[in-house]
Amino acid sequence: MKSETQAADGGSAPVKFDLWRRIYGRLGAYWKAVALAIVLVSVSAATQPTLAIITKPLLDEGFTGAKPYYIWAIPLAVIGLILLRGLTSYGSAYLLAWVANNMLLGIRRDMFERLLGMSDEDYKRSDSGRLLNRFTIDAGNVTEYATEVITVLIRETLVVLALLVVLLYMSWQLTLIVLVVLPVSVYTARIFIRRLRRINRDTISMNAELTRVVQEGIDGQRVIKLFDGYERESGRFAYVNARLRRFAMRAASADAAMSPLSQFFIAIAVAAVIAVALYQANHGNLTVGSFAAFMAALGQIFDPVKRLTKVASSMQRMLTAAESVFTLVDSLPEKDGGTHELRSPVKGRIEFRNVTHRFEGACADVLRDVSLTVEPGQTVALVGRSGSGKTTLVNTIPRFVVPSSGEVCIDGHDVRDVTLKSLRSQLALVSQDVMMFDGSIAENVGYGALHEAGRQEIRDALAAANLLEFVDSLPQGMDTQVGENAGQLSGGQRQRLAIARALIKNAPVLILDEATSALDNESERQVQASLERLMVGRTTLVIAHRLSTVQKADVIVVLDGGRVVEQGRHEELLARDGLYASLYRMQFRED
Repeated sequence: MKSETQAADGGSAPVKFDLWRRIYGRLGAYWKAVALAIVLVSVSAATQPTLAIITKPLLDEGFTGAKPYYIWAIPLAVIGLILLRGLTSYGSAYLLAWVANNMLLGIRRDMFERLLGMSDEDYKRSDSGRLLNRFTIDAGNVTEYATEVITVLIRETLVVLALLVVLLYMSWQLTLIVLVVLPVSVYTARIFIRRLRRINRDTISMNAELTRVVQEGIDGQRVIKLFDGYERESGRFAYVNARLRRFAMRAASADAAMSPLSQFFIAIAVAAVIAVALYQANHGNLTVGSFAAFMAALGQIFDPVKRLTKVASSMQRMLTAAESVFTLVDSLPEKDGGTHELRSPVKGRIEFRNVTHRFEGACADVLRDVSLTVEPGQTVALVGRSGSGKTTLVNTIPRFVVPSSGEVCIDGHDVRDVTLKSLRSQLALVSQDVMMFDGSIAENVGYGALHEAGRQEIRDALAAANLLEFVDSLPQGMDTQVGENAGQLSGGQRQRLAIARALIKNAPVLILDEATSALDNESERQVQASLERLMVGRTTLVIAHRLSTVQKADVIVVLDGGRVVEQGRHEELLARDGLYASLYRMQFRED
């Protein structure tokens, strides 16, 4: 975050140096290919001034007939030089493209590994549009501009230096005029660099906003249609789209202004050179061939100088994209301070000891001094009004949420002292928000344990989840592709796939988070039957909104305002006529 702040203020030298170091440090892994590409670029650059040098003997000696062999030698030399330039240009371009794509491969791999390692809280705080933008646009910009910058800087710098040597050789007096004007042209171009940097940073942010708006339009298309949100969404998109056009035009304006200004100063230099050259020619100090060679070299120097001035904008785009990419790469992974490995399988005794938690930026605790014990094999239901802390309490078990104070223990071990891998290997989750991955039914059911789960085991899990008959009726059976998040399946079918996935894992502790809340009565009945099979012999925590689904629980815990206000069996809580009884009667009337 520090580097982003400094860069936003115009960028400090240490921050810029660090970005350059990290970008080109990654190129170092392919130094052999880069070195060969630089050699080829240098050879290509050397051919350009050679063409200008040929002009002097061609005019002074070729047309006078002093050296007849020039008739065939010079044309062959021109063909050879052009052929050599073409071959070396192709070779360097191919090698640098290979380096850029391998570099992009590594950057995206590091970004995705860091993305998977982010904590649950970081995911909630993150901007999904910005995250996607970093993978699709920013990472590509870093590698594309990195190779472009190194190519342009080396090739055009060598060309300019070689042409300056030719100019000095032909006439040092005329060259002095060029050397006075060129720095003025370069300095003028630098005026636009800071503006381009700001515009590029704004463009990256607005691209992320565009990604988010389009993604919400895709994900929420049914809501948009049913609630007539066309005008609102069109307005949001139009605003972002217009802002992107405005930024693009500002960048194009600044980028385009550099060339005419540079050319204006170059025109002044050319006019001065012609005047001085005519004066020297009239006094016999400059031959026609020398002047033609000088003008040929001078004419060739403008394009590389222009490309060198324009590469500044590529540098700014590269550095701005690199800031975005390395912000993700440098983000802190999920903390795992645990040193103890849980013995598998655990018995499943879970204790909440004076657990209190307040989310960052919140003004009140979501959990307040919660103490609760869940015995091995017991089914405990957590009920209460929305916002009472049920999900937050359960999320402390897999350490998706780390309590502000208090302890959460499994088999007597504080979960903070247990390694995340061994802790989460003992847990299975079925929630109302079922996540399915693009792949086959078998791949989704065996997800995470596919290398261990055989097809018969997957079939048994589908049968236990009351889904085997449906799967066998499909043309490709278990190999049927579910598509993006199993959009072709019903809610009940997706829930039962999640149950089958939990059965495959066979974890001793099971968390059910509103697993039937979004289902109709028939689907709920089928899913509930599958859940009852899944819960046998496991320590189970059930978060439920529908109280009819938790009547068989060993213990029902009622939370209100982050505190445990009641606990007991269904009949006991009804007899107390407290909050649970009130909630139950309310739902009964609604039903």
